[in-house]
Amino acid sequence: MSGAELRKGLRGFDAILPTLGDLFSADVFADVAAPRCKILANFGVGYNHLDVAAAQAAGLMVTNTPGAVTEATADIAMTLMLMSARRAGEGERLVRSGQWEGWHPTQMLGLHLSGKTVGIVGMGRIGQAIARRCHFGFGMEVKYFNRSGKDLTFPAERVDRLIDLARQVDVLVLAVPAGAATHHIIDTPILKAMKSTGLLINIARGDVVDEAALIEALQSGEIAGAGLDVYEFEPRVPAALIELENVVLLPHLGTAALEVRTAMGLMAVDNLLAFNAGKQPPNLIGVQAVA
Repeated sequence: MSGAELRKGLRGFDAILPTLGDLFSADVFADVAAPRCKILANFGVGYNHLDVAAAQAAGLMVTNTPGAVTEATADIAMTLMLMSARRAGEGERLVRSGQWEGWHPTQMLGLHLSGKTVGIVGMGRIGQAIARRCHFGFGMEVKYFNRSGKDLTFPAERVDRLIDLARQVDVLVLAVPAGAATHHIIDTPILKAMKSTGLLINIARGDVVDEAALIEALQSGEIAGAGLDVYEFEPRVPAALIELENVVLLPHLGTAALEVRTAMGLMAVDNLLAFNAGKQPPNLIGVQAVA
C-alpha cells in the first residue's frame, strides 16, 4: 500500500492484514489521530515493517504468523548453504551460457559441507530447524549465538560473543528477527573475523547485514561466498552484488511454498477472528490483551 492507502486504511477499516511491503511506520500512525482500525494481523512472522510500539500506542494490536514458516524457511537456508558451498549458481550460469567444456578434475571446486561447523545466529524456531538439518542430515558440528541458552535435542555449543562464533565456523547462518538490537549485527569486524573459506547465509531480514561491508568482503575474498534470500533495501539489489559470482541471490523465497503461504494466511485470519470475537489473538505480539 502507498502512504495514502496506509493512512486511509487506519481511518476506514476495523482491521488490516498487512504484508511485508506495507510500511506502517510511526509517521503513519502520527498522521491518524484516532484510528478506526484496532488490529494489524500481519501475514508473516517477521514484522520489522510495522512499528509495533507506535501501533500499540495508537490502540492497535499486532499479530504475526509464527510456526507456519519454520520448516520452509529452514529448507531455504539449506538450499543457500548447498548452492553456495558447491557453487551451484555459478555452475548453472556456465551451462546456460553455452561455455561449459565438459568435466575435468579441478572444475569449480567448492566446499564439502558434511562434517563442517555451522554457526547459527538466533536459535529460535527457525534457527533450531536449520541446526537439526545440519546435525542430523550432514553431521555438522553446531554452534550458536543467542541471548540465552537453549534446551536442545541435539548437541550444540553456545558461544557468548558473535565475533568468536564467526571465527570458529565454516558457515554462519543468520536467523534473528530484525530490530534495533540486530540492525547491522553482521558488520565489517564480524566479516573480517570469519574464515577466508567461510560462507555467510541470510534468511532473516536484509538489514541485519551491513550490505556494503558484505560486498567489500566478497569482492576482496575475505570470505568465500554468501547466500542471500533477503536484502537491506529490498527489493533493490545492488549491482555490485549481482555482478559477483561468489554470491547466491534468491528473491525472498523463504516461505514460498503453496501450503506454507496458505497456512500463514489462515493463521492471520485466526488472529482476526479471535479479535473480532473479543478474545486474545493466539499470536499477539507484546503483552496486550483484549479488555
